[in-house]
Amino acid sequence: MKQAILVRKDLKIGKGKIAAQVAHASLGAYKKADKKLRDKWEREGSKKIVLKVENEAELIKFHEFAIEKKLSNFLVIDAGLTQIPRATTTCLGIGPAEDEKIDEIVKDLKLL
Repeated sequence: MKQAILVRKDLKIGKGKIAAQVAHASLGAYKKADKKLRDKWEREGSKKIVLKVENEAELIKFHEFAIEKKLSNFLVIDAGLTQIPRATTTCLGIGPAEDEKIDEIVKDLKLL
């Protein structure tokens, strides 16, 4: 069991902002997951991987893949209160789900 968080690398934001956006993505996708999957993921250590995508178009492509595969997911759209304009799409959380289901979508992405 794991969760994948995809982060746009074309955004010029600080490490703290990235951390906050990743947290939003993780929690948002977690809340949408089936309770049995959440419980199993928690029992197994709540594994997460944080990966990078080139830009918004690529992030949206992975969002569509997650929907197609019926995996819980959460697209983070920033409120624009700090470093980036309002409504900037920053991250995507996918899962928790079985490793194989996550890997099927993100296997070619690199760690952030």
